[in-house]
Amino acid sequence: MNWFPITQKESTNKPDPKDADCVRCREQMVREQLQARDITDARVISAMLQVPRHEFVPSELIDSAYTDNALPLKMGQTISQPYIVAYMTQALDLHGTERVLEIGTGSGYQTAVLAQIVPEVYTIEILPELQKQASTLLSKLGYRNIRYKTGDGYLGWPEYAPFDRIIVTAAPQDIPQPLIDQLKVGGRLVIPVGTLNQDLMIVEKGELGIIRRSAIPVRFVPMTGKAQEKQ
Repeated sequence: MNWFPITQKESTNKPDPKDADCVRCREQMVREQLQARDITDARVISAMLQVPRHEFVPSELIDSAYTDNALPLKMGQTISQPYIVAYMTQALDLHGTERVLEIGTGSGYQTAVLAQIVPEVYTIEILPELQKQASTLLSKLGYRNIRYKTGDGYLGWPEYAPFDRIIVTAAPQDIPQPLIDQLKVGGRLVIPVGTLNQDLMIVEKGELGIIRRSAIPVRFVPMTGKAQEKQ
């Protein structure tokens, strides 16, 4: 696990003129894929403009980095399409002060988007190789407000609970109770739920209990580990 107690992205690399094309691609992505639909949160739009998605995709797919498609990663995992990343981030209703738990680091792209907005991101990945790759890349890109853990996301990260927000990027059959338990009162959980037919669920934890609502149909890789024992 690595922890760097700085509350914002810290850029350590000089700009590369060759990245100008990627900047234009991001601007087009945001304009045509996000703002043309229902992404209106200024913090989310700013983060999506800043995070270099091409750094997080396999080299052979770099030409597709800014298309509105999910792309394959190693070990059967995927990087979500930009719209879904933006939609889920917007659904968290972030104000820029929250402590966020992410279940499923994957490529690290969603992690980076979160880290552009909030001061503390805690991210868990069950596959050690993916966790190592993501943490190495995020460090190289200058992110210093992320804490990493290799483990079963179904169980959350109780040592640092409660969290203001929790986002899950793999689909269990049911919402894990440990994640609900680790959500702060007044907090929000965004999670895909289901097997073949999945719904993106938004869960709000209030003083009087839990409110769940379905947002949109989605398709994520299944949550592994303890989640599979519940099936």
